[in-house]
Amino acid sequence: MKPGKLTKYSIGFGLAVSSFIAISVSEEMPALLLTAFADSSMSADWPTSDGLQGTHYSPLADINRDNVTTLELAWTYRTGDVNDGQDGLVGTAFEATPLMVDATLFIPTPYSRVIALNAETGEELWAFDANIDRSDPSHIMAATRGVSTWLDESRKSGQPCQRRIFLAAFDAYLFALDSKTGALCTDFGNHGRIDLGDGVARLQGKRHLYKQTAPPAIVNDLVIVGSKIIDSQVVASPSGVVRAFDTRNGQLRWSWEPLTGVSGINDDGAEIPAGAANTWATMTVDEERDLIFVPTGSASPDHWGGLREGKNLYANSLVALRASTGEVVWHYQIVHHDLWDYDLASPPALITISRGGESIPAVVQGTKMGYLYFLHRDTGEPLFPVIEQPVPASDMPGEFAWPTQPVPLLPRPLGPEGLSPDDAWGLTPIDRSICRKKIISLRHDGIFAPPSLQGTIVFPGFLGGNSWGGIAYDPVGEVIVTNTNRIATVLTLIPRNQLAMAATSIDDQSAIAEQAPAQYGVRRSVLLSPLGVPCSPPPWGMLHAIDARTGELRWEIPLGTMRDLVGLPSPAPWGSPNLGGAIISGGLVFIAATMDRRIRAFDLASGQLVWEETLPASAQATPMTYRTRPGGRQFLVIAAGGHALMHSSLGDYVVAYALPASGEDQL
Repeated sequence: MKPGKLTKYSIGFGLAVSSFIAISVSEEMPALLLTAFADSSMSADWPTSDGLQGTHYSPLADINRDNVTTLELAWTYRTGDVNDGQDGLVGTAFEATPLMVDATLFIPTPYSRVIALNAETGEELWAFDANIDRSDPSHIMAATRGVSTWLDESRKSGQPCQRRIFLAAFDAYLFALDSKTGALCTDFGNHGRIDLGDGVARLQGKRHLYKQTAPPAIVNDLVIVGSKIIDSQVVASPSGVVRAFDTRNGQLRWSWEPLTGVSGINDDGAEIPAGAANTWATMTVDEERDLIFVPTGSASPDHWGGLREGKNLYANSLVALRASTGEVVWHYQIVHHDLWDYDLASPPALITISRGGESIPAVVQGTKMGYLYFLHRDTGEPLFPVIEQPVPASDMPGEFAWPTQPVPLLPRPLGPEGLSPDDAWGLTPIDRSICRKKIISLRHDGIFAPPSLQGTIVFPGFLGGNSWGGIAYDPVGEVIVTNTNRIATVLTLIPRNQLAMAATSIDDQSAIAEQAPAQYGVRRSVLLSPLGVPCSPPPWGMLHAIDARTGELRWEIPLGTMRDLVGLPSPAPWGSPNLGGAIISGGLVFIAATMDRRIRAFDLASGQLVWEETLPASAQATPMTYRTRPGGRQFLVIAAGGHALMHSSLGDYVVAYALPASGEDQL
């Protein structure tokens, strides 16, 4: 078997469309004070990649419904880091969202370089290179989604490393950089860096499975990291341990193991511990409560649970840890005994819900299933009804699928819950007929139908539903906005003695994972028609707005088009697969994320498209916004670099928009 074929996850629509798949606002702050930041006498930072407490929100309102159509290009910067993966180097996915503090923009590139830019002009101030091996085939697809910042209040202004930028590089090293110069903070770890592989259980011989893509979480004097683990290759994957290090010296302060005692007995009688249950999404911090909210993924391997019986706690769970100690405060498991790769892929968002005259602190977790879970921030109790719904049993000997799954009644699912033959779609009657026959031949009994030898439809697929872009939340109107995908995928279990033969016949829309030493590997593929379009009906991408107080849907619309891929106009109701998230500012929802080269603004109240601009490349990233100084302009910034496995248009652009400059705005 070719190693590349075992790890490459790509999805196609003929052209292989989709793939592998400082403002301080407390929860009690009234709307009047939130809107006060729109005053042009204030500056407004963007101090974390996902916005304050994961909400992707800015109270700035210089750019609003009345003037958004006058936005103009302010500046463009090119990082130089882009590759399609065809020349022996790792392909790139530019999925980063910059930080903005101290009038400086900090952005990581796919190859884990950090670049500091003047946030007003886009001029480069410094660049740091983590020197990852760009030819290492185990990297598959390079992506670094963000960096983090911490201010050392014990140091005087102007002292080295008073403000630090923390980079969790793709190859799993943690760096501390001086924000002014990009130099290593040599008092941190080993002369400025920590090898995050050190001390990770079951890592020996599997370092190639252990990566980092999310920005670290910062709380008080701790920098906290999870990991990205390629978790379908072996049962005994590396541990998904979450660890906190001292921001000054890099010493380990605490660690939390998500899986303890989860294991099975192999055919030869040997005990095999399951690994992973790692946290590859961004964690969210509630500093006031001394809590960090940790979204975990599945135990390994993704699609065979015969060697990990039970619910697999704390896998696929939202876990609230005491930030200062790493102790579990509460947990809520969202998928029991995951068999579908339904990781919690998006950052939890901390919001406040008005109900019965009270302000309820909540955390909202999006999921690949298209379900949103609203939980009380202090206890983990659901704030809308959730039922343990009976789900289909496995027909595979030795598999012990859990009999129920927790399904929220509100908000309603943001997409279909399975695909039937009557749902088959195609560009022509023949195309549709073939899709219908495919669906009939596959197991298709709902969203939680277990993997099978005949092949099982997973819809929403393992891309999501919600993906890593998360949600955006407007605290004034208490409205949540999120984007979803609707692409059906297929999981087919393959007996171990047939894996070698199966690997010789897969195409660009399939991938095989070994799941060793389980008796079954798995083929992951996209359910496509002969013309290379999804057998699941459009829209293939959606944007939704939900009332956080009631859980009711406000509006939803198709998001994006396929026109830049197919070279022809495509109907807007088709939507587009998307990776990246939305932000809210000035009564507008800003989002790129789609396969076309567009960034868009929608009216938060109605969902109406009010602005659209063509980017130099596709943007599988989340935008951000800021104002660097009193009286300055509000900027809207997006990383436009595409995604090599998605075959969206590639680039290396950081693009900034602003309203036309007045005379006093000129520097």
